[in-house]
Amino acid sequence: MNLLRNILLITTVAVTGCATSPARNPADPLEPFNRKVYQFNETVDKALVKPVAQGYNKIMPDIGKTMLSNFFSNLDDVVVTANDVLQFKFAQAMSDSMRVVVNSTIGIGGLIDIASRNLDKHNEDFGLTLGHWGVKSGPYLVVPILGPSTLRDSVGDLGDTEFSPIARTKKIRTRNQLYITKAVRRRAELLDQESVMEGAIIDRYAFIRDAYLQRRLNRVYDGNPPQDSDEEDSTPPGTPATP
Repeated sequence: MNLLRNILLITTVAVTGCATSPARNPADPLEPFNRKVYQFNETVDKALVKPVAQGYNKIMPDIGKTMLSNFFSNLDDVVVTANDVLQFKFAQAMSDSMRVVVNSTIGIGGLIDIASRNLDKHNEDFGLTLGHWGVKSGPYLVVPILGPSTLRDSVGDLGDTEFSPIARTKKIRTRNQLYITKAVRRRAELLDQESVMEGAIIDRYAFIRDAYLQRRLNRVYDGNPPQDSDEEDSTPPGTPATP
C-alpha cells in the first residue's frame, strides 16, 4: 500500500509536468487534467469505497469508532511530533510527544485518548513544514485515489512516510490492513458532511478545491495567514469558508 501510494504520487507529478491545457484558475492551472482524475476518483468511490464506508458505519458500534479514531490519531501524533521539531516548534513537540507516551501506555495503545484532558491535539505534516520554511504550494493536484493535494503536499506525503509508524510496519499484510482500515474510517467520517454538501453545492469539484487550498493556507500560518501572501493571492475571490 505504501509503495502504491508513492507510485501514484510520483506518476501524478510526472504527468502534470506534461499537461498543456489552458488555465482556468490561477491556483489550478491543471484543471482539465484534475477534473478527469476527480471523475475517476468519484467513480471508484461510488462503486467501492463509499459502500464499504456505509457498511462500516452500520456494523461498527460508536465506541468502536471512537477507539479506532483514537488509535490512528495516536499514530499520527508521531508524524506530528517529527514535523514540530522540523519547524522548530519545540514546546509543541514536547506536548505532542507526551501525547504519544501517555496514550500509548495509559491509553492502551492509543485506543483511549487520555492525553487530550491536559494536552492539546495539533496537526502538522511535512507539506506544512515545507510551507513553514517558505516553499510555495505549487499547482493544485488531484491525485488518483488519494484526492486533493498540491505539488508541495504531494512531496510532503512522501516525506511523512519516513516518520509514519504504519509505513514503517515491516509485515506487509499488517501494514496494508492498517492503511485500508484508516482509509475506510476516514471515508465513513465524511458521509454526514457529504450529505449536507450535496444539497448545497453546484460545482463540487471547485468547492473541494477552493476549500482545500484555503484550509492548507490557514494551517501553514497556524490560522493567521498574511494578507499579502502569494499563496493567498492565488485563491480566487469567493472561496468558501474552510469546512
